[in-house]
Amino acid sequence: MVEYAWLVPVFPAIGALINGLFGKKYLRDQSHIIAVTAVMASLFISIIVFADIALNPIAHEIKLFEWIVSDNFSAYVGLLIDPLTAIMIMVVTGVGLLIHIYSIGYMHGDEGYYRFFTYLNLFMFFMLILVMGGNYLLMFVGWEGVGLCSYLLIGFWYQKKSASDAGRKAFIVNRIGDAGFILGIFLIFGSFGTLDYSFVFANTHLINTKIATIITLCLFIGAMGKSAQIPLYVWLPDAMEGPTPVSALIHAATMVTAGVYMVVRSNILFSMAPFSLEVVAVVGAITAIFAASIGLVQTDIKKVLAYSTVSQLGYMFLACGVGAYVSGVFHLFTHAFFKGLLFLGAGSVIHALSGEQDIRKMGALARKIPATYKTFLIGTIAIAGIPPLAGFWSKDEILTSAFAGGHYLIWAIGLATALMTSFYMFRLLFLTFYGSSRVDHEVEHHIHESPHNMTVPLMILAGFSLLIGMVVGFPPESGWIHRFLSSVVGSAGGEVHEGAGHHLSLGLELGLMALSIGVALSGLALAYSFYIKNPELPKRLAARVQGLHQALYNKYWVDEIYSVVIVQPILMISQFLWTFDQWVVDGLVNASGWITILESKISEMFDIYVVDGTVNGVSDTLDFGARGLRRLQTGAIQNYMLAMGLGIAILTVIFIF
Repeated sequence: MVEYAWLVPVFPAIGALINGLFGKKYLRDQSHIIAVTAVMASLFISIIVFADIALNPIAHEIKLFEWIVSDNFSAYVGLLIDPLTAIMIMVVTGVGLLIHIYSIGYMHGDEGYYRFFTYLNLFMFFMLILVMGGNYLLMFVGWEGVGLCSYLLIGFWYQKKSASDAGRKAFIVNRIGDAGFILGIFLIFGSFGTLDYSFVFANTHLINTKIATIITLCLFIGAMGKSAQIPLYVWLPDAMEGPTPVSALIHAATMVTAGVYMVVRSNILFSMAPFSLEVVAVVGAITAIFAASIGLVQTDIKKVLAYSTVSQLGYMFLACGVGAYVSGVFHLFTHAFFKGLLFLGAGSVIHALSGEQDIRKMGALARKIPATYKTFLIGTIAIAGIPPLAGFWSKDEILTSAFAGGHYLIWAIGLATALMTSFYMFRLLFLTFYGSSRVDHEVEHHIHESPHNMTVPLMILAGFSLLIGMVVGFPPESGWIHRFLSSVVGSAGGEVHEGAGHHLSLGLELGLMALSIGVALSGLALAYSFYIKNPELPKRLAARVQGLHQALYNKYWVDEIYSVVIVQPILMISQFLWTFDQWVVDGLVNASGWITILESKISEMFDIYVVDGTVNGVSDTLDFGARGLRRLQTGAIQNYMLAMGLGIAILTVIFIF
């Protein structure tokens, strides 16, 4: 059934086309029927393809048709279906379907209802092209396509200036990363003469370490933009201006993992470039702890989850950087479920509170929206890394791999990040659902649980967050997901680079696991002490370390620094060039116009007074002379004889004297 995999991206494309052409006029509030049906069909085919690959985990190349043909370059539209692709399409279509269903209730009554589902289906199409494409060029098409859909959906409520500004910010920042990605693709073609995965990965002997390092660093720049890593992470928190289902699907579960997928897909190239792997690990570790520290004090429920997403993406890159590619994919897999759950849970809270997002204006919601509370609790435990939920298994593998590979500083950063993650997530849970109510009185009377088309997806995601990690990841480092991906993730010789080839004793592994669990529980205990047992303690602590608190609350002023160092100088240069254009260029153009007019006048005067004057003067002279000579012709003979006589007399006098 693998040969029918091409249908997986086709169904969402058809859905987007139908809603885009006929949604506004004919479908309107029924647009979701087309969109949900399309994604449901994609999921059905994905399950069949996944089952086929699970039974026989080998790579299948499906070449559909030639796309570009020239003298020295050719590319085809085709798919690469292997275990990595199978996992990714299950994540995209599975989580995507639940979020589509959730959106029916969340977006009900919105005037752009049909447009929203058009964009969601279009995003699904491009994301599936990205993960299923059989070459780097097709990956780039999907890469740019999901960037476009992200821009459209972040700014979906374009009437809000903050939303349209956030969309532009995401678009511009991603263009910076995409420039590096394009350079990497050019270098791959220049080195291998093709962009096909099968040829590139089978012929890595054609390049040396230096070339591999340059290629992979360029590719990673693209990943830094798409997956929101330092210094290109600043667009993702602002992306929360889009509708919450968008935050769950695009900016938590799928699109932002595209950079991680690309690194894992290119693992053979990255494994040839140890320096690039170090860069990936360091950037991932710094991003993880940096974003987690900001999440400690944020007050917008979606912003906390946004910085959590940036931090968890850093975890995934940390794993790839230490050679634990499978652990990175494992965390990508589990993160899609529990972070999708948390964002949709946040959307349910916002829906119940009539749009309120400030957790300082919440509290005591556990009994009022119990389904949302229980599922949000499961998601919180999962991301905190408390067993046996999903996040524990993938996070613990990453930390163990870092320690086993001798990356002790990176392991310590990862452990500190785990403590922060547990603290800020339970802080979010306690402030939202526990304590005394701080909800506005007008809003409190209208608090209600979300409809079933919103709560049922929450329950399904909660079930996956509860069980999926143990099902696919146990026992650690040798579970099903490791065996499944072993044919994809490794060097050309097939060696899997988990833990950089180092193995730990059972006792040490258990000790590291116990330490990881202890850190997660410590974060829980600390948050409980701060926000349940001693709710005044956070204020006193913030006053004591006011400078640090302000730095965290203001997100280290990174956006302000970027504004001063980059944005404002560019605006000043633009203003200067605009002024230069107005006063100098336009002045020269205007001066040129006056010169043209003057030349025209001079030419006109020359024609009138010189050319025409000369011609007319000759004519007038001849006419005047003719008139004078005509007077001599009187017709009287005696006059003629008198004139002749006078003439003879004058000539005689002249000759005599």
